[in-house]
Amino acid sequence: MHEQLKLENQLCFRLYAASRLVTQAYNPIFSELGITYPQYLVLLVLWEQDGQPVNDLAKRLHLETNTVTPLLQRMEREGLVSRRRGSKDARQVIVSLTEAGREMEAKAADIPETIGSRVVCDQFTPESAPDLFVTLDGIIRNLEGQTRK
Repeated sequence: MHEQLKLENQLCFRLYAASRLVTQAYNPIFSELGITYPQYLVLLVLWEQDGQPVNDLAKRLHLETNTVTPLLQRMEREGLVSRRRGSKDARQVIVSLTEAGREMEAKAADIPETIGSRVVCDQFTPESAPDLFVTLDGIIRNLEGQTRK
């Protein structure tokens, strides 16, 4: 067998397993709040800056608009966001937090610390997090650049 084809030598497997397990660690918290992980990501973006076009939300989340739209429709039905046509461009859909969406921010305030305490280990500490973020951002940029070609 080729050494490079062993599972333990695959970067993709480590990224997949880490992503799956981190997302799984969020699930009990999200169950209590009545949201999903993708909804949390949308809320994070809107808590930073409310009233954003769907295209901008999708770009921030590294997703296509046709993936984000059904998610936003569910969030609207659940009363977390509202959608309206842009005043300057009717083709643009602006997403804003509802009162319930704004109130969710206070309920979610402890999530990063809770999850952070679960993923900290000898190789990953709060002090080393910025370096890991830079590395992962570089991987994301590189792969996005390749998929657009």
